Amino acid sequence: MGWDNAPSHICRGGDLRGLAFCCPPIKYCPIHQALQILKISPEEFIKIKEEFGKRTKLGVGENTCFHSLVWCCKITKPCPYRDYELKRNNISPDEYMELKKKLAEEILRNSRFFKEAVEAFVKRGVSRELAEKALLETGDLKKAYELIKRSLGTQE
Repeated sequence: MGWDNAPSHICRGGDLRGLAFCCPPIKYCPIHQALQILKISPEEFIKIKEEFGKRTKLGVGENTCFHSLVWCCKITKPCPYRDYELKRNNISPDEYMELKKKLAEEILRNSRFFKEAVEAFVKRGVSRELAEKALLETGDLKKAYELIKRSLGTQE
């Protein structure tokens, strides 16, 4: 089914999960602010995405702008280069978006922001599993907190 609640691109105001759709951080754009929030350097970000590409089908894409599908945009944004590589490598749009979701989770899990936010929730009595799930589903601290409150049925 792809990724039902996929965020917008970072440059379009998407949450932190939108980093899965970003280009390498070679010029100043909103990606740098998102990386600062996550407490990830541009070099760490590049490494996370490149390593993910080596382990998955997102590593292919020699005809894309940055020679790998890890750097490509959301499936709803038209791109003949990405679409050519998807077809060439027998990757469906749903599979592509499922892989992008896993990439977004990988980026978040490897950030100091994620680790610190999970610990903060755990200190407040939230289970680690629920804290991680909420952060990965929302890509946003405030929205994660709201999701946790709904899950626990509290009005705090």
